[in-house]
Amino acid sequence: MKYKTKLLADRFVQILSAWPGIECISVNEAAMPDTLDPYFALILDVFYSAPIPPAEERRRFYGEDLLAFESSLQAVKDRFLIADIPVRLEYKSSAKIEELVDIAGVRLESLWLIKDSGTYVFYRLANGDILFSRSGWIDGIRRNLEGLGDSFWEWMRSASQSKMEHFLNDLGAAYLQNDEFHYLLASAGFIKEACLTLFCVNRRFEPSHRAYYRQVLELPSLPESFPAELENFVHQGPEMTMKRRYSLAQVIARGIVDFERRSVLS
Repeated sequence: MKYKTKLLADRFVQILSAWPGIECISVNEAAMPDTLDPYFALILDVFYSAPIPPAEERRRFYGEDLLAFESSLQAVKDRFLIADIPVRLEYKSSAKIEELVDIAGVRLESLWLIKDSGTYVFYRLANGDILFSRSGWIDGIRRNLEGLGDSFWEWMRSASQSKMEHFLNDLGAAYLQNDEFHYLLASAGFIKEACLTLFCVNRRFEPSHRAYYRQVLELPSLPESFPAELENFVHQGPEMTMKRRYSLAQVIARGIVDFERRSVLS
């Protein structure tokens, strides 16, 4: 984390940790690059076990130098600028997090409740840099995540593979109908679920979308031809026609399914 970013993070940690019930504050990896990076943002995950102040009161706590403040109604998220730095504070109930981790660990019959949200929430829990911890709550959460068993990963792998195959069918239909809009949506959905399947095969939580490409290629176990196929799939040159990308998607899907079967047998 750059010095300027750390100073700002420390400022908010000092403010937020003074509120009763704030269990943990972690910083997202989006804060690690230089502030000139277009992906840069200071994103703090703030886990709470007691009610937090309402939005307008939170804004007053933050200071007088905020610009463009907005607070989400669907989830407790505050967004604003300080000078030229985008800041996002995301408040998350510790009880809700415990429920999600419990479902993944021991309530496997309820895994369908989290299949659509994927494993990104677990990625942030496991990989965020801890800036404040009141009681060690986050340490227990991380131990539970490290102990997730084969049943969890197999269930999540099956769900993502099923979605991959669904998007592959959509991709083929869009190609045959020359439906460019549906083709674009199906292409994005297909490659995302293909990568997610490989994350699950490797027992890894999925990162943010901006990190998918890099991190999937760093996985220890991959189909041998997948890196080259992935590069070709995302290529936008005129030679990559709808037909060629659909044919390549079929190759990628077959390779992942065969690779997963070999992994299970070994």
